[in-house]
Amino acid sequence: MINLQSKNMESNPTRLPNLSVASTIPREKAGPLLEVKDLNVAFVTYGGEVNAVQGVSFSLAQGETLAIVGESGCGKSVTARSLMRLLPKSSTKLKGGSIRYKGQELTTLSDREMRDIRGAEISMIFQDARSALNPTMTIGEQIMEGVIRHRKVSRKAARELAIEMLELVGIPSPATRLKQHLHQFSGGMRQRIMIAIAVVCQPSILIADEPTTALDVTIQAQIIELFQMLQRKTDVSIIIITHDLGVVAKLADRVNIMYAGKIVESGPVEDIFYRPQHPYTKGLLTSMPRLDRDRSEPLTPIPGTPPDLFSPPKGCPFAPRCNYAMEVCAAYEPKLIDVATEHTVACWLQDPRAQVLYQNA
Repeated sequence: MINLQSKNMESNPTRLPNLSVASTIPREKAGPLLEVKDLNVAFVTYGGEVNAVQGVSFSLAQGETLAIVGESGCGKSVTARSLMRLLPKSSTKLKGGSIRYKGQELTTLSDREMRDIRGAEISMIFQDARSALNPTMTIGEQIMEGVIRHRKVSRKAARELAIEMLELVGIPSPATRLKQHLHQFSGGMRQRIMIAIAVVCQPSILIADEPTTALDVTIQAQIIELFQMLQRKTDVSIIIITHDLGVVAKLADRVNIMYAGKIVESGPVEDIFYRPQHPYTKGLLTSMPRLDRDRSEPLTPIPGTPPDLFSPPKGCPFAPRCNYAMEVCAAYEPKLIDVATEHTVACWLQDPRAQVLYQNA
């Protein structure tokens, strides 16, 4: 018999952070710019396959910002790199799924066709600018390289555009700094340069993988303002990969919460912050430092560790760490269900099918 009684069903409402969540202007309904369906990605190792991404589906509209949030190892960066096919072929296996950009299937493109997409249509900003940028080339050469290849412009036109890009991202004396190398810039400036390289070809989608993690809070705020300015001017769609919920609150329109390679909750940013439904989402919120928290009130960490993706659990992957876990959680994997408009969650606490399983057990 499956017991539907949770470990701790006492009322314990989540105290929500006092964050300035970005207000969103309703957009006209249109077909998605990017559509990902049932994406499954594994890494082949000597110990077996690591199921890094399992059944991930989402879409991205023109001018929208989508945040993908979760702990380290949850699959968010693997998902992002899969969109651009940047994962190593020798150790990566695409086990299934579809990635469609403007209706075109990316998973079946040749390497040459995919190179035409990268940088020109979809660009990526990496977490560590020092490892992403080339220290042997001037900053100007690195910005010009992409626009000469993809837009077929002259070197003179590319140089003028590079100067405009540096000016756009807030680098002073851009004509002079264009001739300098990576070591001559601070960490915040390096991040701005990487953003300039990513947007110089005016891509439709910008993927930012932990773009503020290595920066101090002042530079973080400047980079966030830069993203907001770029979106206002170019209407670029942004996918931001992060574990920083403060960044999410300031930038995102919608949020996907990932855990153990799966999306466990998805919805508008206001719903995720103020009406979270999954215990993992609530745990992320209560473990986040914030200014309105009483100093005597300790942060509440999520107990335990994520599951081993060599052998994913049979039921809900979060069940071993969940204070509300029921027997049904360990036996059956919950599926995403609608709990509000454009708000879905994979949790038996919200799923009426749990009662059906209980009656049929």
